[in-house]
Amino acid sequence: MSVAASAGVVLGLLAAANLGSLALAGWRLRRRVRLPVLHREPVSIVRPVCGVEEFSEETLGSAFRLEHPDYEILFCVQREDDPVIPLVRRLIAENPGVEARLLVGDDRISGNPKLNNCVKGWEAARHEWVVLADSNVLMAPDYLEHLLSAWRADTGLICSTPLGSRAVGFPAEVECAFLNTLQARWQYAGEAMGLGFAQGKSMLWQRSFLNAHGGIRALGAEIAEDAAATKLVRAAGRHVHLVASPFEQPLGGRTLRQVWDRQVRWARLRRVTFPLFFAPELFIGAAVPMLLGMLAAPHPLAGALAVAVLWYGPEFWLARAKGWPLTLASLPAMVVRDAMVPLVWAAGWTTGRTVWRGNTVAFDGDVSRPVTEP
Repeated sequence: MSVAASAGVVLGLLAAANLGSLALAGWRLRRRVRLPVLHREPVSIVRPVCGVEEFSEETLGSAFRLEHPDYEILFCVQREDDPVIPLVRRLIAENPGVEARLLVGDDRISGNPKLNNCVKGWEAARHEWVVLADSNVLMAPDYLEHLLSAWRADTGLICSTPLGSRAVGFPAEVECAFLNTLQARWQYAGEAMGLGFAQGKSMLWQRSFLNAHGGIRALGAEIAEDAAATKLVRAAGRHVHLVASPFEQPLGGRTLRQVWDRQVRWARLRRVTFPLFFAPELFIGAAVPMLLGMLAAPHPLAGALAVAVLWYGPEFWLARAKGWPLTLASLPAMVVRDAMVPLVWAAGWTTGRTVWRGNTVAFDGDVSRPVTEP
């Protein structure tokens, strides 16, 4: 078989996988709608916080405006001198109608600083249903209803991917392109095939289930708590399910270095925790297919352009159909993202340390003393 024919066969397989993932995600995802309050179970929301970000007041404040009839908020911070503490205390004081507490302390149960920060919240939570929610998740008024409505008889955990929004500047548009029509799309496609993976942004647990399988400390078995959660749920014979529509994470401004560092950190985490699933990530963007299109077509430029239309047209359709953010910068951001995919994938096979919220984390699971985040 000639080089052109071989390239065409591989390209056909990749195109089928790409279009299949978009179709599965399109079928599984729903355009966001406002849900009425149908579930009235009391819920504890554990929110680890560390430092003040661009949208901290809005994202943290959104937890006080939920329509759910009975819930508590447990803000968890590691150190007494954290600059986010005055903000949290002010939000609690301004919303006396919502039960909320600030818990300070650091339980070093693992090499994951976020998980360590959550332990005291889990142990202080009063309710059977517990949500672990990152500080940069913007909670819609029906946030808890979406989580509770996704629970099924075979569920062990409900999660949501982050939906990147409010990008300011081109690098932030690139991060949106990574988060939305690439990573969220593949995660929803995987869940549709019965291969649901946990996502640490929003996790709804049934307290008795997790406690029966080692409690929150069991999530320290991996360097990433969502990877440990995935393995724990599967070992218990249950499934990780996703909400029908992901929750928003406003991004604001980014630098290309910040985007690169985040993607490499997440790539290393995926490689360490799920190497067999990480290995094919080299092929998820359009870079390799465009190269194959150039080899397979009589005219290389025409082959590359045909692949670009085949890849980005359906991707745009998915974002538009689901009401996800699209701007004039979205297409060039997708192109830059896909040019980065092979480089991020290669960097994901390296080892070393990364800085997360002022903590230097080694990929052997150790945590050194706090340092200043660059």
